[in-house]
Amino acid sequence: MFKRFSGASKAKEALLEHCHPVERTMPLACKEASWRVVSQDIISQVDLPGFDRAAMDGYAVRSTDTKGARPSSPVILENFLPIRTGMEVPSDYDAVVMLEDSRLRKNALEITAEVHAYRNVSRIGEDIRQGDVVFREGHALRPPDIALLYALGVCSVQVYELPKVAIIPTGGELVPIGGGPLKTGEAYEINGLMTELYVKKWGASAKRSDIVPDDPEKIREAIASNQDADMIILIGGTSVGEKDFAPRVLNEMGELFVHGIRLQPGKPTAFAQVGSTLVVCLPGYPVAALADLYLYVRPALKKMAHLSDFLPKIQAKIARKIPSRPGYLSMVRVALKDGKAEPIMISGAGILSSVARADGYVIVPEELEGFEEGENVEVNLFE
Repeated sequence: MFKRFSGASKAKEALLEHCHPVERTMPLACKEASWRVVSQDIISQVDLPGFDRAAMDGYAVRSTDTKGARPSSPVILENFLPIRTGMEVPSDYDAVVMLEDSRLRKNALEITAEVHAYRNVSRIGEDIRQGDVVFREGHALRPPDIALLYALGVCSVQVYELPKVAIIPTGGELVPIGGGPLKTGEAYEINGLMTELYVKKWGASAKRSDIVPDDPEKIREAIASNQDADMIILIGGTSVGEKDFAPRVLNEMGELFVHGIRLQPGKPTAFAQVGSTLVVCLPGYPVAALADLYLYVRPALKKMAHLSDFLPKIQAKIARKIPSRPGYLSMVRVALKDGKAEPIMISGAGILSSVARADGYVIVPEELEGFEEGENVEVNLFE
């Protein structure tokens, strides 16, 4: 039987209570820092722009010389300077007349529009002032943020290190991907690869180990050899069968604080703390493992990485009834079409094609027995 059986929401609370943001920092070149989280405020050392510059092609002029200019009564100027977008506006001038409002006549300029001071001029420091806080600690740098840093002359930043995640697939029936044709009773080790790809996408580094057999001592050795990780993800051997050794080993090595969750799919899930390392045990069935990745691993990694746990969502109508077991949280894969969410498969934790065909998933809360056809639901989009 499960030793630490928990409701789905309580399990998430317990996991996040044992989860802490990584405080290690490192310098990183800006060109490599996209989507990384800065570990200290970034303060501009310069003005941007660093000079008054033309905002468009035209002619630099003194604004007072253009007073009264209009199409029916143009003004002729002899003091002007041809200028292009981005060029410095000399101190003798304080405005730029656009090309379409002017006409060059030998050594004079005819203008048909009055301009006020600093019209079509980007002022010094208009974008960023020296001493401004450009980005606060905890900000995840996006590509335009990187461009801004380089515009300010900032070539490297201090960022939080990525959480370290060790992925350990277990099971005597598993065969490495590309290991040749399968024999009866064998399966390719695909969960470790899927987990690794998601871990990297969600802001952590991942190290995937070789397959560990269903042997408690081998599992113990694999956990012990990865104690430098912030999180260990064990895959398989998490239920209550005679070869499900992972929970027992974790209970001996540290604190097993969740074993078994009222979740469909994903009931045989376990969370533990071994030293300073958080351990998440995923079921061997791919869809159940995916459910745990989205509902538990993702928010835990986002917290460790100082990132928001935001997941894109849309509203849709359920195309047909979804039943759900009372007291259990259900994660139902759905395909979207014409504003409706079509449940792909209500059960079947090993049917991976149901995820490949899905656009997202609907959560049926523990207190509900499902959704009726036509009800409005929130669809969480798969990344």
